[in-house]
Amino acid sequence: MTARAGETFGTVRAVRDIEALLAGAVPAAGPTADEGEPDTGEWSATAGEGFRIVPLWESDGLVGVYGPEWQQAEEAAAGHLAALVGELDRRWGTHRTAGMRVPIFRHGAGESLPPLYRALCDRDCLGDLTVWGPVEGRWIAISLNQCDGDAPMILVAVVADRPIVELDDGE
Repeated sequence: MTARAGETFGTVRAVRDIEALLAGAVPAAGPTADEGEPDTGEWSATAGEGFRIVPLWESDGLVGVYGPEWQQAEEAAAGHLAALVGELDRRWGTHRTAGMRVPIFRHGAGESLPPLYRALCDRDCLGDLTVWGPVEGRWIAISLNQCDGDAPMILVAVVADRPIVELDDGE
């Protein structure tokens, strides 16, 4: 669970959160570390060398949800992502996509990964990244994620002080 569990999605709030993320500190070096809410321990951020990842929204859990109800939940989450992408495209221009296929396979094989991709895989943020940048000298990405069919869907944002690029099989 994330610190965003139970919150209603709002594009305006998500954009505000991304703008705050863009303006905030990003570690230049050091180990990757998760941050949690003091009272609950729920995940609120992950920061590492050159990046910060935060949850923007979390759906309700999907345990016992099947058929049309599950499809409606999936469509609602995809709609949140599309609305946010549309607004960010309007602000920053057309996005590009950085796929997660290579990082997922490399992570599963125990191979080396850049710290950002290792952190995304470790947090089960396996959805392809929708990327803008540079924006104010940084790169922004968002992705929609679900680690298994019963788990909540989670929309996350990434800010990085270096380009977010799609890894190829040889990197």
